[in-house]
Amino acid sequence: MSEAKHLFKMKLAPWALLAVAAAWGWSFVIMKDAIQRQSVNNFLFTRFLLGTVVMVLIRPQVLKLLNKDLLLRAGSAGIFLGFGYIFQTLGLARTGAAITGFVTGLYVVLTPLFAWLFLKEKINRFTWSCIAVATVGLGLLSIHGFSVGIGELLVFISAIFYACHIIALSKWSSGRDVYAMTVVQLFMCALLAGIASIPEGYSPPPDAGVWGVVIFTAVFATAIAFIIQTWAQAHMSPTKVAVILTMEVVFAAIFAIIFGGERLTLQSALGGILVVTAMYLIVIKESK
Repeated sequence: MSEAKHLFKMKLAPWALLAVAAAWGWSFVIMKDAIQRQSVNNFLFTRFLLGTVVMVLIRPQVLKLLNKDLLLRAGSAGIFLGFGYIFQTLGLARTGAAITGFVTGLYVVLTPLFAWLFLKEKINRFTWSCIAVATVGLGLLSIHGFSVGIGELLVFISAIFYACHIIALSKWSSGRDVYAMTVVQLFMCALLAGIASIPEGYSPPPDAGVWGVVIFTAVFATAIAFIIQTWAQAHMSPTKVAVILTMEVVFAAIFAIIFGGERLTLQSALGGILVVTAMYLIVIKESK
């Protein structure tokens, strides 16, 4: 590869990742309306099944890489991911898109905490401080008077599953094809959502609007987003990637306010600022 092409890709990569973060942030807003018209589990089943199919069609040879070891490990990680999406979407149906984005972002802070609890990794005072700041932010986002919002609680549970998913991948993805592992995980998400849909029965998206949201989230916010992320990470440091992707939370809030007609109270805005601050401090600290 020529030096000019390499420099061009290095300059393009951050903007490509920023587009991924924007797509994820936009997904919160458009899904909010879609899941009012289709059940959460039916929506997620359709989204992830379509996302899996798209990724296989883009790279059919990925099926040759599937073996017992990869299926076991990626499938197990996919269980965490699947429950993360299910709880997140159930929470989104009960609270605002902006707050959903903020609370979801807590997985960045929870990950080092769980690594300390389960992997016995050391955690320093700085990280404990970030966890404390994020906890205060979560409280401001979730506590309304003397009660805790059920929507925020469900999204917080999803953040726990996302953190567990990251830890599982850190232990199990080394030496295995990342694309193949992602295909298996997306299929596991579809399987879990499909099983959860059994009691109510499956109904396809009811109209063109919901189909549009399903296609956008499956193709752009899942399959293509992952391909872009994988490509970008080959030209950027993991820390820079993480910093840019945390912009998902900011985009979710901006889009929810501008296009979703949401209003953040002063308490929620302060909570969101604290969560984002803790996220960035954690990510930046890991680069040192």
